[in-house]
Amino acid sequence: MSEPELLFNPFEPGFTDDPFPAYRRLREAEPVHESPIGIWILTAHRDVVDLLRSDHSVDERQVTEGAFVAQMREFESALDGRGRSMLDLDPPDHTRLRGLVSKVFTPRRVAALEPEITALVDEALDRIEDAGSADLVEALAFPLPFTVISTMLGMPPTDHARVRELSGWVVRSLEPLPDEETVRRVGAAGVELYELVGGLIADKRARPGDDLLSALIAAEAEGDRLTDAELVDQVVLLYVAGHETTVNLIGGGAVALLENPDQLALLRANPDLAGNAVEELLRFVSPVQQSRRVTVAPYKVGDREIPANRFVVAGLAAANRDPEFFGPDAEELRLDRPNARRHVAFGGGPHHCLGAALARLEGRVALERLVSRFPDLALDGEVKWNGRINLRGPATVPIHV
Repeated sequence: MSEPELLFNPFEPGFTDDPFPAYRRLREAEPVHESPIGIWILTAHRDVVDLLRSDHSVDERQVTEGAFVAQMREFESALDGRGRSMLDLDPPDHTRLRGLVSKVFTPRRVAALEPEITALVDEALDRIEDAGSADLVEALAFPLPFTVISTMLGMPPTDHARVRELSGWVVRSLEPLPDEETVRRVGAAGVELYELVGGLIADKRARPGDDLLSALIAAEAEGDRLTDAELVDQVVLLYVAGHETTVNLIGGGAVALLENPDQLALLRANPDLAGNAVEELLRFVSPVQQSRRVTVAPYKVGDREIPANRFVVAGLAAANRDPEFFGPDAEELRLDRPNARRHVAFGGGPHHCLGAALARLEGRVALERLVSRFPDLALDGEVKWNGRINLRGPATVPIHV
């Protein structure tokens, strides 16, 4: 007898180029799905929101079964106890660390960056205009958030190229990795990145500056400070998450606008719509496609019960296009969608993305100025995607202006 066909297979050819049809099929056929590879996947908006707001764990060490347990253990072994950011910790550790980091990563500090972000965007657009064409990812979508978070943290410019390369490897730890050699390379990149950041922290302790890293070193609440190890873990999280996700919003958002010329024209005619447009693009593009939890007890979702100690994927991208919540046009881009902000692109609950305000600001400034600056903006070739299941986005977006 032949093996049953997988209802959901993120490794099938073409999935990462356009995963949304697969998400739709899964949401319609089995919104609470137990995968043969040992994980559960939720795809309905209501179920995803409930899981994100629940008290279930984010600590993958509690998973007892599944195809990725060995991969997780090997990566943890390579890092030798490092890599425990607040993204991977439950209360009370998560509460304490997030409280200390949020003391310096404030909405007021982020809002004050708008003039600098605007200047960086305009400089990039000047270069694109002079050239007449460009790869939008290389010219704007990647360097903007990379430069902003590097400047915020006070990273030395001499380290940028190497840190960018290491970061690209480390984010693969959020993906199912195909072979032992890739796991080894991801682990080695993680070790090098953590050592690099550790050296930077030691330097900042001796010579503090007016930057986020110096403020994190000084941050204190009720006599509590971040230890060196905690500092390294949180800084690596802020650094990697600070640019590896927003590049997908800017690049993927631009592609969505160019493929929907009526919505591009709407934004040009109504620049005040830029704020809601970014929310709709976050919903439509889903720069982070998945989040995860580990059940701490049996968890009932609809008529299914997920056992304890199981890895559960919250399908953010699937939930963001759920017609039960967003209406029959959920698969369409609509920049004036009234409830666009109800997306789950930033996760939810206690682990809601700490950098959401920064991503929104960078996305709004970059996309609004891009489309208003170039009335003849158009694709100039084939868009190529980065091949990632989770942090999905375009690798190249050729444009001419």
